[in-house]
Amino acid sequence: MSPQGHDHRPVSRFPAHDPDVIVVIGSGAGGGTLANELCQRGAKVVLIEAGKHYQPEDFINDEWASLNQLAWLDERTTSGSWLIAEDFPTLPAWTCKTVGGTTVHWAGCCVRFKEWEFRIRSEHGPIDGASLLDWPIGLSDLEPYYDQAEDRLGVTRTNGIPAPSANNNFKVMGNGAKRVGYTGVSTGRLAFNTVPRDGRPATIQDGFNYQGDKQRAHWSTLTAEIPEAEKTGRLDLRPESMAIRIEHDDSGKVTGVVYLDAEGNEQRQSARVVCVACNAIETARLLLNSDSPLFPDGLANSSGQVGRNYMRHLTGSVFATFDKPVRMYRGETMAGIVTDESRNDPGRGFAGGYYMQLLSLGPSFLSTFLSPRAWGRDFAKIMEQYDHMAGMWLVGEDMPQASNRVTLNRDVRDQFGQPVPNVHVDDHPNDTAMREHAYAAGESVYAAVDALRTFRVSPYPTTHNLGTARMSARPEDGVVNEFGRAHDVPNLFVSDGSVMTTAAAANPTLTIVALALRQADYIEQQLKAGAL
Repeated sequence: MSPQGHDHRPVSRFPAHDPDVIVVIGSGAGGGTLANELCQRGAKVVLIEAGKHYQPEDFINDEWASLNQLAWLDERTTSGSWLIAEDFPTLPAWTCKTVGGTTVHWAGCCVRFKEWEFRIRSEHGPIDGASLLDWPIGLSDLEPYYDQAEDRLGVTRTNGIPAPSANNNFKVMGNGAKRVGYTGVSTGRLAFNTVPRDGRPATIQDGFNYQGDKQRAHWSTLTAEIPEAEKTGRLDLRPESMAIRIEHDDSGKVTGVVYLDAEGNEQRQSARVVCVACNAIETARLLLNSDSPLFPDGLANSSGQVGRNYMRHLTGSVFATFDKPVRMYRGETMAGIVTDESRNDPGRGFAGGYYMQLLSLGPSFLSTFLSPRAWGRDFAKIMEQYDHMAGMWLVGEDMPQASNRVTLNRDVRDQFGQPVPNVHVDDHPNDTAMREHAYAAGESVYAAVDALRTFRVSPYPTTHNLGTARMSARPEDGVVNEFGRAHDVPNLFVSDGSVMTTAAAANPTLTIVALALRQADYIEQQLKAGAL
């Protein structure tokens, strides 16, 4: 494979008019896992991916070069009062556009939802301005699939897999957290190998995995799921294929997917079932762009909920400088967590909880995210202390709001002539209160180990995109049912974080994989029953 990812393009395995294939759109955590599961069960799968097919040896361990290689940089627009709209108006979210999706970029943090996080409406009661809804499933429905997902991903501290080792960044955060009185302090549960496993090596603690793991120690659908699916002979992977429309017949059942190939030519693939796993922004965009006389407001959108309730988690960072070197960039990026604040305690002034997780950024990214609010000599002084710096990321539950949504901006067109997605977000007062509490808690952790200075960094475009096609028990409240099957369209599924009814505090990839495994079981059952 060349660094451009163009060589050795596979020949299509299934003809365009084959009506028996399952088309999966998007090859990330949900789509890549689902495609493999369906292939293992005997289904023929066409996996459509907008990005190129890079291999780990093609990855570039340089922040800006990697961004340009892997990120989804197609034009988008942004609105609302959130800081991203001011700081990064053309980059509301940083996701990846490549085979493997954002699993080639993630740090591997695998936290399960808590039972109460599936029933937020019941737990919190009504909250002004929040469109809270209980999930139609609970922890007991997902527990067996969490077990499977942890084994599949090789999550540390599960299935006899050793815990990650402690790097300096963790020692600083962990010691501070314990001095403050926190007890849920560990190097965490992460989806990278601490010992060789599943044909992949152990991590070399290289610390550059946000730019792609060249060693293959991290689980990703690129290096784990998709190669296994290809071995079955039932996967037809089509990279550089941008889905632009899902078509249906007069009865409302989907019949195929229209996409643009690498040369920009329009192609159509017939389908028995279509599973959309494009990440929450692009999934909503594709459904909205697939409007028709039968679905005038967008495919599967009789409820008007497609694109609404967009969540991206409450995020922020705290960094600190010390009198001795820390070298936070050495070792795995996110191998450390403090869980004590991930509880629901309204006495803190907000509903829901959050985690503190390790974070290190390279000098170029750190300087970019600091620069909107640090200038001149103060900015230079901070950067001069880079090797004496420790860092953490704050991630917590944000409130779903009907007005936080993805819509089509028909005044702006992308390189394919399609209307771009507009992402509108306003922070809910609960989000603001939680972020303030989290900042203060992070600062107290570093103060407890004699930080010279702490400083807050605002949210980044890197985020968790959730909720734009949410699960609901009643069709009028959401887009899909408990298995991700569209309420309006019997052979259309959504297979990514879009289906999350609420966000919880946990990093979502483990749950997305668990939901995909559960969905695969359901699709297999429905196929055998002749219901699809």
